[in-house]
Amino acid sequence: MSDDFEIDTDDLERRMEGAMGALKTEFASLRTGRAAGSMLDPITVDAYGQITPINQLGTVNVPEPRMVTINVWDKGMVGKVEKAIRESGLGINPQLNGTIIMLPIPELNEERRRELTKVAASYAESARVAVRNVRRDGMDQIKKAKGNGMSEDDVKLWEGEVQELTNKYTAMVDKALEGKQAEIMQV
Repeated sequence: MSDDFEIDTDDLERRMEGAMGALKTEFASLRTGRAAGSMLDPITVDAYGQITPINQLGTVNVPEPRMVTINVWDKGMVGKVEKAIRESGLGINPQLNGTIIMLPIPELNEERRRELTKVAASYAESARVAVRNVRRDGMDQIKKAKGNGMSEDDVKLWEGEVQELTNKYTAMVDKALEGKQAEIMQV
């Protein structure tokens, strides 16, 4: 490898790792029939003139396997939090008990499980696209360096490294998807 032409593979790997992190966050928000506080992460509420995540408006707890509770700190926000949960598309019907909102998690039926595996697959495809976009950026850097005089041997070497990174992260996405789909289909 020539020292004159360095392709920043650390940056490429960091960006691919970012795509994996986003995928894990999206997977955490998918309901699998078990209660998890993270399923509320994507839901935001218009509170005090700002869009605010639910976990900044109250304490989120999982007291039992099929129940999530939110102890809302401000009584005036209880209605807004409840409305946001109803409109979120999670398929959960909140129950009020003073400032505590209880979210009983219903059993998933077979049809809903299949829908959720398709949603998980679409999240995984988005992550694969993100990884491929990072690969394309790396290949563009190599082309630019080739135009500036990088040797053919170095071009082949760097292209191989970028492709190897891409394969590694695509395989990680596939493995994460497989695990999430198995978790969703588990009765």
